[in-house]
Amino acid sequence: MELNKLHQADKAVSAKSFFKMEEGNATAIQILKGEFLKEHLTKIPALLLCVSGKVIFENEQSHKETLQSGNYILIAPMVKHWVQAEEDSQLVLLK
Repeated sequence: MELNKLHQADKAVSAKSFFKMEEGNATAIQILKGEFLKEHLTKIPALLLCVSGKVIFENEQSHKETLQSGNYILIAPMVKHWVQAEEDSQLVLLK
């Protein structure tokens, strides 16, 4: 199975849950080059893993970090954050 096959190839931003557990789930996220995952927050801690591509993660606390293939970031609950793709990117969100 391939993460990118979960999304329409031409959809700018797409999120699809692909594995659910009793205490959490995994979501595949696709963001095409130049597009944004708009500002939002999570109520629980989360982990964002970059599988391919390159994205910029930013939050309301002025934290800014570049994620490339193999990089991840821990996302604190109740902190607004957003993601911009510098390249077509595939991500996995665990929470």
